[in-house]
Amino acid sequence: MKNMIYIHQMNVMDLDLNLLRAFDAIATEGSVTAAGERVGLSQPAMSNALSRLRELFDDPLFVRTPRGMRPTPFAQQLALPVREALRLIQTALQQHAGFDARTSGNTFRLFMSDIGEMVFLPGLLERIKHGAPGVKIEVVRIPIRDVHTALEAGEVDLAVGFLPGLTTGMRQQRLFREHYVCMLRADHPVIGAKLSRKQFREAAHVLVSYAGTGHQVIEETFVAEGLNDRIAVRVPHFLVVPMILARTDLLVTVPSRVAAVFARFGNFKVLGLPVDMPSFEVRLHWHERFHQDPANRWLREAMAALYAEQS
Repeated sequence: MKNMIYIHQMNVMDLDLNLLRAFDAIATEGSVTAAGERVGLSQPAMSNALSRLRELFDDPLFVRTPRGMRPTPFAQQLALPVREALRLIQTALQQHAGFDARTSGNTFRLFMSDIGEMVFLPGLLERIKHGAPGVKIEVVRIPIRDVHTALEAGEVDLAVGFLPGLTTGMRQQRLFREHYVCMLRADHPVIGAKLSRKQFREAAHVLVSYAGTGHQVIEETFVAEGLNDRIAVRVPHFLVVPMILARTDLLVTVPSRVAAVFARFGNFKVLGLPVDMPSFEVRLHWHERFHQDPANRWLREAMAALYAEQS
């Protein structure tokens, strides 16, 4: 009990990392000389370290026997916690020094919308498969109002998309500039290869209501153009849109890359908008806390490189 009482009273600042390394080496090797070779210290330096440890802990710690330096009961109590502490410190230092994607088993958590999944995930997963086969991706579903808190807490590594509300405490990186287009079924009975302003104003539309994202500009444009009564259907996400268009004469306004994905897998045509609608930038967002984190930086660079290749 003497040692346990004393260790609470001892000033932890008296313990430097080299003393802990010396303790662990002696506990592992059972020899002061072999322990010195293990950590790169001479036999006198190791003996001095052991003397300091004995003084600090008020315990012999290791006793010479015919079978080598054997730990006292108190040293046995310390051995595993000290080894684990050194391992954790070493792991933290290695992570700070770099991130090896080829051997990493990290799981990265991303926030993105359903259209983000269509646009971003296939290319990102292909890149990861070839350069970081152990890395895993998890797309999280949380309310947009909670994204800032999740990024700050490290519960989400990156948020991707048109998210102008993410500002305070956040870092951003532009991936690409995007614009809106109009999509409709290829055999539309009225609209052909070009969409006139009159046709656009007279048609019925699907509107994707995406509260909290910059895509609210679509509805704002409809209101400014006096077309609010031309909205026939409101849906909360984009993925249902192709099924609606395929069976109706409705039009939908979507980002051009989303329309391109839909058009590859369905019988649709994509036309330019005859009304003014501002373009926007798709960005990566991460919290300032993780700006220097090597793993987070690797993921950001991977995504930026992917879209630099496509631009």
